[in-house]
Amino acid sequence: MTRRLTATRQTLDRFALYELAVTAPLAMSRFLRAVHAGSPRVLREDFSGTAALARGWLALDPSHRAISVDVDMSVARLVERRTPREHRDRLRVVARAVVACRLKADIIAATNFPLGYFHDRSSLLRYLRHARACLKPAGVFAADLYGGESAFRLGTTHKGLRGPGGERITYHWEQRDANAITNRVLNAIHFDVRDRDGRTRTIRDAFTYDWRLWSIPELKDAMLEAGFKEAEVHDSLGEAVDHLGHAYVRPMDDDDRLDPDYVVYVIARA
Repeated sequence: MTRRLTATRQTLDRFALYELAVTAPLAMSRFLRAVHAGSPRVLREDFSGTAALARGWLALDPSHRAISVDVDMSVARLVERRTPREHRDRLRVVARAVVACRLKADIIAATNFPLGYFHDRSSLLRYLRHARACLKPAGVFAADLYGGESAFRLGTTHKGLRGPGGERITYHWEQRDANAITNRVLNAIHFDVRDRDGRTRTIRDAFTYDWRLWSIPELKDAMLEAGFKEAEVHDSLGEAVDHLGHAYVRPMDDDDRLDPDYVVYVIARA
């Protein structure tokens, strides 16, 4: 049985709600192991937040080690509290800007769209060059992007979830502002939580984001300019898994077509 990586009912705060609604750490960990195509041991999660991916990586294999990098010191302390005791000696938590962390890894992951924090190409290139320098031989860098027909459409979408204590949770994704000329968007996440006793709690603006949406060609070109040998695009995490828990993955060809609205994973190889 897969062990939950989310928090307990008593600690169902905005970070635990985010993990429930947004992250898939075990699936992402299997995908990253597969795209590496070797025997990766060390994963570094940049812009890690609660380090859900780093913790998922540790849960995947007892030989794995992880590095969690986030500039927010309070989040770093939260990561240490939420990491199971048996995994803590394999997780290193770094509370600093990602471009100030020089720790090496087989895989560096920047997921849940943090490249959008870089609003100009020069700052994006600076980060990509830094990530390239921090990869071990044959290492890979992974980032995700979203786009498509509704990427600049204003409005709110909703998703219903169940919490670990039976809570009924509604996750709201709001796009408040969008400018296709600058590719800038302003987004927010809200939650409504109804517990088993019928009490409802609303968390408005649990998280807000001021992002630039980079296109796939823009990111691939920047990766190559930053020194990566190649860049490839995947439109899924690979749903097929063998008897050892290894995912089957295949990069997209230039002739493949994406869905009208898409999330993709761009992999750059050192």
